[in-house]
Amino acid sequence: MSTKFTFEDIDKLTRNRYEAVLITAQRARQINSMRLAQLERMAEEDVIIDGRKVTSIAISDIASGKAKFRKTNSSTESE
Repeated sequence: MSTKFTFEDIDKLTRNRYEAVLITAQRARQINSMRLAQLERMAEEDVIIDGRKVTSIAISDIASGKAKFRKTNSSTESE
């Protein structure tokens, strides 16, 4: 069973909620791109795709520290 994370967990890592939403959205787009690549490979090989929503995965990744981001003067950059 996995731990459930919320935006409040991410708020502790960022300056404000708006920044947390932007970081989470960027991570969700990265996950979605990886998922689309996996779907393209499904015809050739057995691929297991996580059935959770990409936003839920992104929140979990950021809150648990699996996905890192760094703060810059103008914006945040996801790694």
